[in-house]
Amino acid sequence: MTTTVTLTGTGVPIPSPGRAGPGVLVRHGAVALQFDAGRGTVLRLTEAGVGLHELTALFVTHVHSDHVIGLPDVVLGRWIQDHVWKTGPLELHLPEGEPSRFAERMLDPYAADIALRMEHVQEAPPEPRLHTFACGSQAREIWSRDGVSVEAVAVHHEPVPDAVAYRVRTPHGTVVISGDTRVCDEVEKLSRGADVLVHEACRAAALHAAVAGTPFEKIFSYHADTVALGGLARRAEVKHLMLTHLIPAPDDEAGEADFANDVRLGGYDGPVTVGRDLMTASLG
Repeated sequence: MTTTVTLTGTGVPIPSPGRAGPGVLVRHGAVALQFDAGRGTVLRLTEAGVGLHELTALFVTHVHSDHVIGLPDVVLGRWIQDHVWKTGPLELHLPEGEPSRFAERMLDPYAADIALRMEHVQEAPPEPRLHTFACGSQAREIWSRDGVSVEAVAVHHEPVPDAVAYRVRTPHGTVVISGDTRVCDEVEKLSRGADVLVHEACRAAALHAAVAGTPFEKIFSYHADTVALGGLARRAEVKHLMLTHLIPAPDDEAGEADFANDVRLGGYDGPVTVGRDLMTASLG
């Protein structure tokens, strides 16, 4: 048995060929945990060989649309297939506040479709099991099962509220998933000694002059600069850094190399993966 970490989406709100919306899948034996559900998540999970009925739980980092636009698709897709697989509603774990409010309302536009399906096949409406938790600056465990546990900590993605990072512990090691955030002490502490850190990456320092005075200057200010991220990974002694949510999305290998070079400038000399969809790292 191994623990695997698969990037189910490495993109951003602006579409890029071959990049689904943000998402990370962590598997350990029969436990399959999905973190965020950007556009195309259901297709990427299928391509990764994971059926919706096999998901144990789904965790949301925050409610920027690119991270949750695929969530109704996951929930409805699992519900539609439930007469075959009989796995029941999906467990959703979300921070209190905006994420939980979004989840409570997200199926409202599909009311007519749900009613029609219940007339013909489904016996009951989709009812995802919502588990909410308070965001805090200290990591706390929010879920555990079969030797796998998940902790959450609040991060700095202001002005976006109620944003968190997650740490997954398995018998083979530790995986940290940053969500969207500036480089911050909370993620550095959460990542200390991590076997894999999956972190968003923005070439803010390298492109500072190019975006000055544009809307991108403000956008870049609440994402993780790649050079600073290299410093975080070095200080935290991260064993493997996987970059995702790439801003701007690289078009070729040279563009990917720019991200890795930025991380090296920050001082990190461990393995770096500049993410592409469905790239997988293994522990154990």
